[in-house]
Amino acid sequence: MNTRLRAALPFVPYIVVSIVHVTARFLEHPIDAPTKLLLMPALALGVLWASAGIRPWPRGVIVLLVASIFFSWLGDGSATFFPMFESELPMMLACFGLAHVGYVLLMWRARGVAVRRVPAWALVYALAYVVMIALLVPHTGALTVPVIVYGLLLAGTAAMASRCGPVIAWGGAWFLVSDAILSFRIFLPEVMPDWTSGMVMLTYTLGQGLIAAGIVTALRRRAAGSMAAPGVPGAPAAASSRPA
Repeated sequence: MNTRLRAALPFVPYIVVSIVHVTARFLEHPIDAPTKLLLMPALALGVLWASAGIRPWPRGVIVLLVASIFFSWLGDGSATFFPMFESELPMMLACFGLAHVGYVLLMWRARGVAVRRVPAWALVYALAYVVMIALLVPHTGALTVPVIVYGLLLAGTAAMASRCGPVIAWGGAWFLVSDAILSFRIFLPEVMPDWTSGMVMLTYTLGQGLIAAGIVTALRRRAAGSMAAPGVPGAPAAASSRPA
């Protein structure tokens, strides 16, 4: 099997669920509700499956990555998991905020994930944050402070993702786009057409999937490089003799 296809295989369940869910959202089919709650479990399965062969297994990074996916799952199902609250929005912001904290830590601290400093072009995320807050705050009411803090975490995730390879960088960008569309749908619904509901989930599934797959790929690449490097403990020794 082609190496790239083999690497993508663990994420096939997530891809399938994403396609079904996003299609249902665009078509306004009721199956979109249950399939939404399958997205993050399928992504976590992909992460665990894809990382299983990495040696040594990067337990700390994978635990933090799965935790970020778990909090995203709670955010996806905030209305289901926290029915005691009158509005699902505060818990959704809290859960996704924790997910973004995990992503920022991964892209900042995990060895082998970041490949460069934050590039100059990432300043566009600071500009996007300022514009979004300026447009939204007049309409956020009691949620103004949570929205400001959450927006900062969201922009921070996108900026940290720009330090990484193109897959993770695109993931951070799409995640930002998804939440930007969602924010306008929540606080300025009159300016957002119905089809933007599907765009929220299309960009969201792209963002989450690319970030998770990109991090696992970076970890696998780092492990392979360590094994190939001479003098690294655990690396296979070069053959010093051959049969005559």
